[in-house]
Amino acid sequence: MLAVATTPAFAAEPVAAAAQEAAQADATDDGLPPITVTATRRAELSKDVPIAVTALNGPTLDQLNSSGLDIRFLSGRTPSLNIESSFGRTFPRFYIRGLGNTDFDPNAAQPVSVVYDDVALESPFLKSFPVFDLANVEVLRGPQGTLFGRNTPAGVVKLSSAKPGDIWSGYGSVSYATYNTVNAEAGIGGPLGGGFSFRASGLLQHRDNWVTNTSTTGNAARKLEGYTDLAGRFQLAYSSGDFNALINVHGRNLDGTPRVFRAGLIQQGSNNFSAGFRPDQVALDGYTSQALTQWGTNLKLDYHVDGVGTFYSVTAYEKARVESTGDIDGGNTYGFPPLGLNRSLFPVNTGGLTRPEEFSQELRFASDEFGGFRAQGGLYYFNQKLNYDEFNYNFPTTGSRAADRNSYIAHNNSNENYGIFASVEYKATDKLTLRAGGRYSHDSRNDLITDRTPGGSGIVFGLALPIRTRTSDGDFTWDVSGSYALNDAVNFYARVATGYQGPAIQDRVTFGSVPVVAPKQTTISGEAGFKGVTPDRTLRFAIDGYYWSTDNLQITAVGGASNSTRLLSAANAVGYGVEAEIEARPVPALTLTVSGSYNFTELRDPTIGVAPCGSGVCTPTDPVVGGLARINGNDLPQAPRFVVNWTGRYAVPVGDGEVYFFTDWAYRSSINYFLYEALEFRGRPLLEGGLKLGYKVNPKLDFGVYVRNVTNQIRSTSAIDFNNLTGFINDPRIVGGQVRVSF
Repeated sequence: MLAVATTPAFAAEPVAAAAQEAAQADATDDGLPPITVTATRRAELSKDVPIAVTALNGPTLDQLNSSGLDIRFLSGRTPSLNIESSFGRTFPRFYIRGLGNTDFDPNAAQPVSVVYDDVALESPFLKSFPVFDLANVEVLRGPQGTLFGRNTPAGVVKLSSAKPGDIWSGYGSVSYATYNTVNAEAGIGGPLGGGFSFRASGLLQHRDNWVTNTSTTGNAARKLEGYTDLAGRFQLAYSSGDFNALINVHGRNLDGTPRVFRAGLIQQGSNNFSAGFRPDQVALDGYTSQALTQWGTNLKLDYHVDGVGTFYSVTAYEKARVESTGDIDGGNTYGFPPLGLNRSLFPVNTGGLTRPEEFSQELRFASDEFGGFRAQGGLYYFNQKLNYDEFNYNFPTTGSRAADRNSYIAHNNSNENYGIFASVEYKATDKLTLRAGGRYSHDSRNDLITDRTPGGSGIVFGLALPIRTRTSDGDFTWDVSGSYALNDAVNFYARVATGYQGPAIQDRVTFGSVPVVAPKQTTISGEAGFKGVTPDRTLRFAIDGYYWSTDNLQITAVGGASNSTRLLSAANAVGYGVEAEIEARPVPALTLTVSGSYNFTELRDPTIGVAPCGSGVCTPTDPVVGGLARINGNDLPQAPRFVVNWTGRYAVPVGDGEVYFFTDWAYRSSINYFLYEALEFRGRPLLEGGLKLGYKVNPKLDFGVYVRNVTNQIRSTSAIDFNNLTGFINDPRIVGGQVRVSF
């Protein structure tokens, strides 16, 4: 999907203003407005950037997120992007071009970086910060190992808040829908005098517990899947001549229930749901709870020296406390074989308390243009403290969590990264622009595991605790690209880039797992494509083809026959595909978009095998040798071959405003849940659509009715394989109304 992306007001270099002026000059009343992005850490027109990048702006985000969704609503909304979670709203896992990480451990690293207001967030819990009052979202596909650098071999999801400005502006929006779903947000900002300005914004999302727990035994809540999610952000800006400063303070409080696991959801021998399945019912007997508190602050400074360039500093601190406990066997009856709804082989009830804390500092210099040359360079430092406790509970439960806890494993981990980077750009001719850059990154990890179970032996199967594990390594990543203007409206570009993910530690010791170290993961990728618009600016397009190859791919075998978790290093994986985006305005009242991708992925390591499902109830399609399924040649998990989305907006003038109709649809093809392939664990294709009928009075008042997941298509989005055929599902159909006022 293509959309207008506005340039953030803060830290806009002279080139940013020039890009905006060019954009305004190029726009026509009836044509499509140009897209400005910051994918190269400078504001540029999207067609001039030699990177596959998609931008979503505020109005589009408002339409997609009207029903109280979390950041996962972005899944499938751009080519090659998939997002899923087994934790619900607190632990999103991102995949770009098929490359991601299915591991649910707090210590796991992901190859997709989330950069929120120029701050790279490492912990998946921090990556879940709500999406509200944004100027735009940019999805950068492919390695971004020079200018972003931290764990970006697959790409970057870049979110930019609306910034304080020199005029008063604001908005308020509230929607109410099925299951008492409320999505309310507001923002206001303007000048304070003396060079100061501010912006304050907030969000309330709520949904009643809509899933009934039919179990009459145990201690699970009677109603599940609800949440109340509060978030706020305050920004204070100061500007004086060539100096700008912006402080951002933000926080969040979530109270809800964990993701509902559904025992026996999947029918043996197929990937259909079992007979009797109802989305609004489940039967659990274990403890269930989830709560998150988060806050952070960052300070951004920039100073421009005329004729030289601009100096930048970004200092950030983020912290969260997350408690999550779930009945992960998903049922309340036990026996062999564990087939049928609500039935498991044995009970498993686990939980944890996680406390990530991250500090980062970036210093960057971006030069002015000199004879066709521009350059950037800087230093980066990151430090993470990650303390988390793992709990396991006896069964049957007594109602006292402390008394029922039979395992208490504590982790005290640290992760340090530093980098130095530089990039150059040279406009060789009026038509040809060349770019190159490099970055050296170094990571150090130090993990300490202790057993705090009263009396010790907290399901660690003979391991002597404490155990300390250390690893460190570094890598040089680079990119080279060129962009050639075929004419004033169409560019051809080509890019080769490398990416790096630091060495990883899997430090679980429960259920037979042992600490494992995986070496650094490296990626090389090439892509080429065209970007442009038609002369009358009523159609915009972008198309690219890509290929990537990753060595020492860090993969996780989760579950299997023993419920142990193994961190593996696959020799190689490859991916290739084609991505395309089209936006058209055939008449002024009608805007259409369509985008999609074909993404092929393949694991290449004949030596690796993983344990298939426990309890013998699934049907592996891989060869099984010595009890291990051979995964060489398999698709990567959560990597659909096809991702497609399309939207349409049509408006008719009525009175002082317009009546409009908006629809959006996102499709992804079937996926593997795990590294091995089985009939039951091949997720079916998913198509979700939205409709909205509204009336807009000038730009100030907008109200209407909407439907999300119009067809009420319910699919299993992932599964648990160690115990039974457990899965979890997407959100049901939501119907509601929305009012938005702005000034």
